[in-house]
Amino acid sequence: MSIKLRLLLSYIAMFMVPIMIFVLFSAFLIAVFYKDIKSLEDASSNNAGKPWFQIVSDYFDKKNELVGGIRFLAKYDPDRLADNIFLTKTDEQLRNLREGLVIVTDDRVTFASKLADGIDLKEELQHLDTNRWGQNINNTYSVERIDFHFSDDRSGTVYILTDFKQFFGFISKFFPSIFLSLLVAIILTNGLLTFFVSRSIIKPLYALKQAAEHIQEGDLEHEVKMGRRDEIGKLGDAFEEMRRRLKASIQLQNQYEENRKELISNISHDLKTPITGIKACIDGIFDGIADTDQKRNKYLRMVYKKATDMDQLIDELFLFSKLDLKRLPFHFMKIDISDYLRDFVEDLRHDPQKQGVLIDFRCEGSHPVYVLVDMEKLRRVMANIVDNGIKYTTREPKEIRIELVDQEQEVTVSVRDNGMGISEDALAHIFDRFYRVEHSRNKKTGGSGLGLAIVKHIVEEHGGKVWAQSALGEGTAIFFTLPKGSGLDGHEADTDHRG
Repeated sequence: MSIKLRLLLSYIAMFMVPIMIFVLFSAFLIAVFYKDIKSLEDASSNNAGKPWFQIVSDYFDKKNELVGGIRFLAKYDPDRLADNIFLTKTDEQLRNLREGLVIVTDDRVTFASKLADGIDLKEELQHLDTNRWGQNINNTYSVERIDFHFSDDRSGTVYILTDFKQFFGFISKFFPSIFLSLLVAIILTNGLLTFFVSRSIIKPLYALKQAAEHIQEGDLEHEVKMGRRDEIGKLGDAFEEMRRRLKASIQLQNQYEENRKELISNISHDLKTPITGIKACIDGIFDGIADTDQKRNKYLRMVYKKATDMDQLIDELFLFSKLDLKRLPFHFMKIDISDYLRDFVEDLRHDPQKQGVLIDFRCEGSHPVYVLVDMEKLRRVMANIVDNGIKYTTREPKEIRIELVDQEQEVTVSVRDNGMGISEDALAHIFDRFYRVEHSRNKKTGGSGLGLAIVKHIVEEHGGKVWAQSALGEGTAIFFTLPKGSGLDGHEADTDHRG
């Protein structure tokens, strides 16, 4: 649930929950005070079993009927108001409604209801304002005054007293309770909703703060697990992704630093070895040790060989650096890869340095297989893989088998040797920069550790992938793929791509 929706629901709940609590509590209070309303059943036996609101309605109907009858008599038959028997019966009916009668004739009380017991009627009634409605006595009785004249012209007044003691008692308890219940409902609802909503926001923010403090202190192992799907959860996921990437970046930076140190060490050793040999040969010539033309030629050939090795090492390092920095241009052409590999194998067979090596090429079918490649970079890939295979093959005769497999979307090229093989632990690292399966500094087997790393860079720039399979004592196979090109001719491609 999003924070926006959560806040919207909390705002709705802040209004709806207090209203619901108010309604429920009001019903409870009505049930508590029902005994006061229930006493109205005494006004008529017909009210027994009726709901409270109907009892109240019947109560006011009966009251209005009796009071209306008294008004009618005062106007049209006033002499009945001098009949004590009639007044007593009427008073009994009014008493059930908590009302009473007081009849004043010629300023003298001639009839008083028992409801008026304890009231100084003469004192209270003479202070009533005949022009004001809603007067009361002792803040307890509401008084309604009706003036009339008997048939003998005597003046008379009917006072109808309504006892509001119970009503005022009910009001004084009911409405404060209702108000208090509404106030408590609002406070509790808003307090609880504010607590839970704020807690659901503050707690994850505190977790993010702790994670940021861990990162600030250099601890990148502290994971951020929010377990939420709202905006804060997405923020936590982004924070965790940032932590993982930062950790990976630092690890990569540390690895680069280690690689740089190893590169300096390797290059220093690989350069120092031929330089030491060159200096020794030159010293032999200067010291007269090479005192014959045959010896001098031998020393010069040794100098040339070591200088060539140094030049090859520097070229390889320069190539890898440009590949690694993505500054080496690629000029792609559409070619028939099967013809290209056949020509490459023929060149290998005629290479004097590859004499004694059995080189074989296999390709399924005779139809052209077009791919988009940089021919020069692809030759470097093949040369590095073949040279690496020959370098680590000690058994005779040495064998190199190159195979092309045509697939629907790509081609796979494999180069197999019959060398010593590579252990499973080392196999996962042979394409890493500066990695050497053989850690000796013997130039014959040590190498620079960049050959297969260069292969990986070039193949990936072509949009392919490279991997290896090997077992100790059974040789090694290097595989790489190239995406297939389309078209019927392989003369040209329009791409000049810088990696």
